[in-house]
Amino acid sequence: QVQLVESGGGLVQAGGSLRLSCAASGIIFSINAMGWYRQVPGKEREMVALITSGSNTNYADSVKGRFTISRDNAKNTVYLQMSSLSPEDTAVYYCNAHVRRPTDLTSRDYWGKGTLVTVSS
Repeated sequence: QVQLVESGGGLVQAGGSLRLSCAASGIIFSINAMGWYRQVPGKEREMVALITSGSNTNYADSVKGRFTISRDNAKNTVYLQMSSLSPEDTAVYYCNAHVRRPTDLTSRDYWGKGTLVTVSS
């Protein structure tokens, strides 16, 4: 199976920066869209940023201008550069990738287990 492993989460002061990484591993034919989602207790999981295989991007309004999503297709890795962090950004961040395996006719979503980002005031 395809696995997504996030890294880079941790504790950061308000106004600081973090860079999240997510590497996809396994037997992969192609990866289409990749993205980052986040969730806090009592709230729905929300999309933070998406990036297509053609490097088109989409951001939640709350992070526009502060977060940048990018990908390295050779490494099957997606990144989220976060700057000007505020306590409102505290959440578990999940990596998502729409992946087609060589034996599959279609692509499907895969999720990482999440990495906690805590922004202190």
